[in-house]
Amino acid sequence: MSVIMSHKSNNDVPCWGSDAIAKTLQGLELNYIALNPGASYRGLHDSLVNFTHNDPRLLLCVHEEAAVAIAHGYAKVTGRAMGVALHSNVGLMHGSMGIYNAWCDRVPMVVLGATGPVDATQRRSWIDWIHTSQDQGSLIRDFVKWDDQPGGVTATLHALVEGVSRAGTAPRGPVYINIDAALQEKALDAPLPEIDISRRGAPRTGAPVPDLVNEAAMLLSGAKNRRSYGAHVA
Repeated sequence: MSVIMSHKSNNDVPCWGSDAIAKTLQGLELNYIALNPGASYRGLHDSLVNFTHNDPRLLLCVHEEAAVAIAHGYAKVTGRAMGVALHSNVGLMHGSMGIYNAWCDRVPMVVLGATGPVDATQRRSWIDWIHTSQDQGSLIRDFVKWDDQPGGVTATLHALVEGVSRAGTAPRGPVYINIDAALQEKALDAPLPEIDISRRGAPRTGAPVPDLVNEAAMLLSGAKNRRSYGAHVA
């Protein structure tokens, strides 16, 4: 394993989808991303080096399973989620055993995947076709807490915030976010809406917090027109 070094640029305005993604990862305070480089996330890799200036810090690994194992160990020591970037379907298959280990051990982890371009007209001959899957998350869906393949840049930013929150919420575990290669390399014609990074925090506990329950009871007891709503969302 070695650390990827970079030269700082003066660019601080996101110009590409991958710039916005890298900036969001930085705001979510994922201190490290372990990776074995692959072309499916070349846009994100470039932005992490040249836009956010190696923040999160990139850890170059020789194999995807090693990258996932590093994130597993980091979570065991710090109690925090770390990022892992896996190249398309093949990298995900290589890293799947490590993801399963993280699932069994209930450690938080944010796995970043990539595929495509989903738009077939943008694919390079042969190589992009064999590295694009219709439902890539299905490879590991049985042993992750949550997965998503967002269809736009802004949706990707929201997915990152949601993923970090879910990974750290008890019972903790790995999440998988699959990012279209074309979205990473999409030019941003206008500033994107601000994302509320504060939503990233996981609940203090998996069970109701006594002081919050008491506070809710006091609010209800003092209410003049009490109403209660319940719903189920898949």
